[in-house]
Amino acid sequence: MNICLAQIEVATDISANLEKIDEALSYAIEHDADILLTPEGSLSGYHNQFDGDEVAEALETIVRRATVNSMGLALGTCFFESDGKCYNQIRFYDKSGNYLGFHSKILRCGSWADPSVGEITYFACTDLNVFDFHGVPVGGLICNDLWANPACTPMPDPHLSQQLANMGAKIIFHAVNGGRNDTEFSRRVVRNFHESNLLMRGRSAKAHIATVDNCAPEHLRCSSQGGIVSPAGEWLYKLPEKGQAFSVFSVDTEKET
Repeated sequence: MNICLAQIEVATDISANLEKIDEALSYAIEHDADILLTPEGSLSGYHNQFDGDEVAEALETIVRRATVNSMGLALGTCFFESDGKCYNQIRFYDKSGNYLGFHSKILRCGSWADPSVGEITYFACTDLNVFDFHGVPVGGLICNDLWANPACTPMPDPHLSQQLANMGAKIIFHAVNGGRNDTEFSRRVVRNFHESNLLMRGRSAKAHIATVDNCAPEHLRCSSQGGIVSPAGEWLYKLPEKGQAFSVFSVDTEKET
């Protein structure tokens, strides 16, 4: 499977986000990708105070262009579903434009207060799922779903990557929008925690992990290294540490090392 990784800026302006995703689509199409992965909240912005109709309209535009060019999508966005609830999602589409379903963020961020305060209160979630992408079982995780950072969520670690592997997933698509600053703690502890978790959980699950982060602000390194992790827990490919970047990498799902 040829996976296009899009390390792009995620803003609160939906039209600006659509322009970035369209740029990523152009790259993916030109380089014969099978599926495009974008960061957490890449269309709506990483919040719940967006115009639901505007996001739905922009989503139609993206899916239409992807379908015409036989491009699958693992699209990070927040979205209001028909139940009226807002979900922080990765939306999966196959190369024919068929909607496969969505993964919603489970380990949502929140304080350790009782009751917890944060996105844990305004994003809903659904059960973990595996999707069939042209014969390859794939799953999605969003940001803290993978590393279960105790500084970000009071929820216990359910080892979602391992659960996906047990459900048969060969590739885990991981959409990230991690906070970062220029402190020593952020540069060393947080980033290293994220990277070591990616490698350890890829090895434990014996699954490939494709991961991309929001690149804003572009003068700082991304909060998490983007790229492709092998089932042996090694980097097969790394994106640049900061700034916008696109790349297509071919993953052999028959190999486990």
